[in-house]
Amino acid sequence: MPKITFIGAGSSVFAKNVLGDVMMTPALQDFELALHDIDPVRLKDSENMLNNLKATSGSTCRIVPYADRKEALRGAKYIVNAIQVGGYDPCTITDFEVPKKYGLRQTIADTLGIGGIFRNLRTIPVMLDFAKDIQEVCPDAWFLNYTNPMAVLTNAMNTDGGVKTVGLCHSVQVCVPHLFKPLGLDMEGVQAKIAGINHMAWLLEVTKDGVDLYPEIKRLAKERQKEKHNDMVRYELMFRFGYYVTESSEHNAEYHPYFIKRNYPELIERFNIPLDEYPRRCVRQIDRWKTMREELVNNKNLSHTRSHEYASHMMEAMETNNPFRIGGNVMNTGLITNLPKEACVEVTCLVDRNGITPTYVGDLPPQLAALNRTNINTQLLTLEAARTLKKEHIYHAAMLDPHTSAELSIDDIVALCDDLIEAHGDWLPKFQ
Repeated sequence: MPKITFIGAGSSVFAKNVLGDVMMTPALQDFELALHDIDPVRLKDSENMLNNLKATSGSTCRIVPYADRKEALRGAKYIVNAIQVGGYDPCTITDFEVPKKYGLRQTIADTLGIGGIFRNLRTIPVMLDFAKDIQEVCPDAWFLNYTNPMAVLTNAMNTDGGVKTVGLCHSVQVCVPHLFKPLGLDMEGVQAKIAGINHMAWLLEVTKDGVDLYPEIKRLAKERQKEKHNDMVRYELMFRFGYYVTESSEHNAEYHPYFIKRNYPELIERFNIPLDEYPRRCVRQIDRWKTMREELVNNKNLSHTRSHEYASHMMEAMETNNPFRIGGNVMNTGLITNLPKEACVEVTCLVDRNGITPTYVGDLPPQLAALNRTNINTQLLTLEAARTLKKEHIYHAAMLDPHTSAELSIDDIVALCDDLIEAHGDWLPKFQ
């Protein structure tokens, strides 16, 4: 029986979306759904939930939990990755609270910035352990990575892990709807072209019947910017650099040096920036799980409608050879010609029986490529730190991070990195 393995299956809500979608897909009914998580309680919760869903959906997929990761992976054709190393407590708390002592504030801290760097450093070794198992027991599997920091982890799995990996993020799928709906624009018949890097890909073209919609978008956005809303950072970037960016304003506030500044506290109010948003979100989700657990795990009438997640559609396309288009994170094999070849980029990809075929983009507008490179610099130096286990490359990554370097001196950046290394302790490998 072919196998779809879900690592981090204790993420019950996400497992319901992805594996619930699989159960709704006729071409995937012969698959075993192999579940693995390091938390046995959460693993059992997801097993119960999926069995309830199997009963109500009539799916013939076989649901099998595994305590042993290698056995969960053995013979897998597709692997879905949704882990978080260190969780909210202690690691996310550490990523926020230690930088605060230096006056460095963050919003999400899961992709770039000092928080993103350290999330990468504790996650890369775990992912490369997966890669060793995959090489041994399922070397031809496709690894669908949903874990952040997306660009660096997808890069590490491809280049250091030698695993066929694509990074999947929601920001491309929701970019145009999130832009159009508040402006009262109709999406019917709209064509869009998006490319860049994860969380900083660009809406390069947006047209309807051959007409460029950007002038009208910018006119309506100027009107909307007169009042407070939750997308003010992205609008400002669009006005200044010409194009709308895929990921949310709270994320982009910390990817650039312009918005979160100690010496300009009025910017937080002006751009409606939610500092410490991710810890608040984590606490809310932990509290919500107490009630959601009853609704999901013990609900004998559990139902599911196929979601907008890419995973099941990609597996279906590979099984049936009916092509499906995604926005995927892949290595830059000449796809975006003015970004480094060592980078992981986010471009349109075609999925069919041949696997995943990325599409050629060419040059991005020079100002957009320049903004992407500021983030790529930190990404690549974080990878270098993980590869060499040299502290100097952690310092380099942080010194080149746009937000960190705009706020702190070199001495403070080095001291902050040392404090974070000490605070994270055994969650990190030993750096020299």
